[in-house]
Amino acid sequence: MIDFLKYRKIYFTFSALLVLASLVCLGLFGLEPGIDFTGGSILEIEYEEERPTVEEVRELLHGVVGQVFVQPTDSNGLIIRMGEIDDQTHRQVTEILRQDYNGEELRFESIGPVIGRELREKTTIVIILSLLAIVLYIAFSFRRIQRPISSWQYGLASLLALFHDALIPLGIFAILGEFYSIQITIPVVVALLMVLGYSINNTVVVFDRIRENLLKRTGTTFEETVNNSLTQTLARTLNTSLTTLFVLVAIFFFGGETLKYFALILILGIISGTYSSLFLVSPVLVAWLAWRKKV
Repeated sequence: MIDFLKYRKIYFTFSALLVLASLVCLGLFGLEPGIDFTGGSILEIEYEEERPTVEEVRELLHGVVGQVFVQPTDSNGLIIRMGEIDDQTHRQVTEILRQDYNGEELRFESIGPVIGRELREKTTIVIILSLLAIVLYIAFSFRRIQRPISSWQYGLASLLALFHDALIPLGIFAILGEFYSIQITIPVVVALLMVLGYSINNTVVVFDRIRENLLKRTGTTFEETVNNSLTQTLARTLNTSLTTLFVLVAIFFFGGETLKYFALILILGIISGTYSSLFLVSPVLVAWLAWRKKV
């Protein structure tokens, strides 16, 4: 049996530092919302030979459109995000970008501000409802276990882990948005929701083993039962996460620009979720019980 709980103070300190750093980054930089949420236009151009640099594109379009976000693609192209533009401005922008570099337009999309605002509001509602549903599911699933920890405490511990697993990728994306103009788009939000689902799946596996061991009375104390449960689920958790990460890393490097940041947030979230399911959620329950005994 591995004594996971021996170093729980180190786990808590490490997690607290990561969450604090993420909150600082989010407070300082914020997230860069994509046109899915703010409204605007997106133009993708591919070049046969040399493509202009990001700085050159911004200089070429200065005064023609407002703020411009330029993102190179793997196929010698550029994805340009800007405020909503009309057909005349669209033709002007395309002509400017074709003049010296012989580029070909691959796609052009435009989303109005009203649609963007509706998407933002609906996304917020979906995330909140997902978190509430997860907590209620955990509390209901473990309702028969009331000793030594109540079922609702399992749910709150899971919620704490979900905030941990969501904040860390968002903090990293705040840095990427500030320095590399990486935006939060619908695929990124979908990936974040997938992270929450993946994280809670790992947590439920650990909690289920704790429940089984409590019913079997495996271990003389709750701490020993948790250590047994974590040891028994360690191989399954690591194998599942590693096999998933292998696929996501391949998608990140070879899946194209549209899937790159979708894969990145999944990679960050799965690493964070694997860590929290082993070193955060169950130690929180043990620390909670120890604190309650002292009070």
